[in-house]
Amino acid sequence: MMSDSKPLMATRLLSALGPLIALGVVVLLFGVADHFQEYGGKFLTHANFQRISVNTATVAVAALGMTFIIIAGGIDLSAGTALALSATVLAHGLKEGYSPPLAIGCCLLTGCACGLLNGVLISSLRMIPFIVTLGTMSVYLGIAKQIARETTVRPDRYTQVPVWLRDFLSTRTEALHFGLPLGVWVALVLSLLVGFVLKYTVFSRHVFALGSNESTARLCGISVTRTKIAVYTLAGLFVGLGGLFQFSRLSVGNPTSGLGMELQIIAAVVIGGGSLSGGSGTVLGTLAGAAIMSVIQSGCTQLGINNPMQDIILGGIILVAVFVDQLRHRPHR
Repeated sequence: MMSDSKPLMATRLLSALGPLIALGVVVLLFGVADHFQEYGGKFLTHANFQRISVNTATVAVAALGMTFIIIAGGIDLSAGTALALSATVLAHGLKEGYSPPLAIGCCLLTGCACGLLNGVLISSLRMIPFIVTLGTMSVYLGIAKQIARETTVRPDRYTQVPVWLRDFLSTRTEALHFGLPLGVWVALVLSLLVGFVLKYTVFSRHVFALGSNESTARLCGISVTRTKIAVYTLAGLFVGLGGLFQFSRLSVGNPTSGLGMELQIIAAVVIGGGSLSGGSGTVLGTLAGAAIMSVIQSGCTQLGINNPMQDIILGGIILVAVFVDQLRHRPHR
C-alpha cells in the first residue's frame, strides 16, 4: 500500500505544480532568447514584469469565475462580451454623471445579471452550456453596442473618472503599492478568497461533485439546478470585476473589446490544469495559466514576433493542455 501511495502522491504533486513549472520554463526560455538578441535584455526587468502582471490581472480575475464553471463541468463562451458590456455600463454611468460607487455597482450587477441569465437557461431549461453561451455572447455584444450607440463610450478621464480608478492598473511609479499596481494586489486577494472557498466550503464540494458526475450529485441530494445558477451568477460577478479592470486599463467603454477574451479566460483555466470534462481545477493553476499567456505575449513582442504568430503559439499551447488533460483522465487498463 505504501509503495502504491508514493507514486500517487508524486503524480498529484506534479499535477498541482505543473502549471507553475511551465510558467517558470516559459519565463526562462523567453529570458534567454531575449538576452541573446541584438538590443535585448529588456524581458527580465522589473518594469516588464509589472506590465505582465497588469496584463495578467484582468484575465485572471474573470478566469477565477470561469474556474468554478469549468469545475462544475460547464463552459461560458459569453464571458468576453459580458466583460465588455460591464465595462461599457461603467463608462456610460460615469459619462452620464453617476457617482463612481453607483457606476461600479451597475458594472458588477451587469456581470451578475449576465451570469444569472446563463445559469437559468442552462439549468432550468436544461439547455447545453455551449449553445446557450454562444447565443448570449451575441446578445451581450448587441446590448453593449446599443448602450454605446455603436461607438466607444469616453467619459472625461480627468473630471469624470476618479483618480484611484485611473491609477488602478497604472505602472507609473507614484501609482504603485509595494512595487505593483493596486489592481494586481486586488486580483491576488480575490484569488486567496476563491482559493479558500474552493478548499473549505460546502458549496465548493457541491461544485466538484457536480462536475465529477451530475447524476451522482443529484442522488446525493445536491440541488443541481440551484448550484448551477449559483456558479454562473458567481462567475458573472467576476466577469463584472473584469469589466472594472478592463475599463481602468482603457479608460473607455468599447463594446467590442471583449471579443476573443473568452478564449483567453477559458485558456487560463485549461492551461492551469482545469479539466473541460469537469471535476478539477485550482486557483493557483488558473493564475499560472493567465500568467503564461501574458508572458508569451510579452516575450513574443520583445522578440519581434507578430500577432498572428502569437495566436498560433497560444492555440498550440491550448491544444497541448487539452491533450495532456485527456491523457490524465484516460482510464488505465
